Amino acid sequence: ITTGAASDIQYATDIARKMVTEWGMSKKLGPLTYGEPSQEVFLGHSVTQHKNISEATAAIVDQEVRSIVDKAYNNAHKILTTKIDDLHKLGKGLLEYETLSGEEVAKIIKDGKILRPTSAAKKTRRKRTSSVPSEKSSTKKILTPKPQTES
Repeated sequence: ITTGAASDIQYATDIARKMVTEWGMSKKLGPLTYGEPSQEVFLGHSVTQHKNISEATAAIVDQEVRSIVDKAYNNAHKILTTKIDDLHKLGKGLLEYETLSGEEVAKIIKDGKILRPTSAAKKTRRKRTSSVPSEKSSTKKILTPKPQTES
């Protein structure tokens, strides 16, 4: 679940930072872990992190993170630009159905449409059931309070 572009940008940045500092996926910094966080919790409040890297290394980390995010953005932009017709087909499908399965996405991209049974067809084909028992199926036992006697 996301809150739109802000959430997506935060998520992409977090992954890129982990790629550089935790998973050793930076050409400039190599296969090392940088800034191993030591976390302290004070009375259940916010978590603080102390990083043990120099300012010069931190600047390189920031450059590498920025480079990864920029490359990913440019790649996504290129794909969406070259596949703009497929993007519009998917947009129309989502406007009509709200959710699409993987098979439906592939079919929309290939054919431009999918066929789903109408609501009326669904109702006649499938009997609705409930997890709550009906009055007919439940055995109702009526409890009446008994007066208390003093002992």
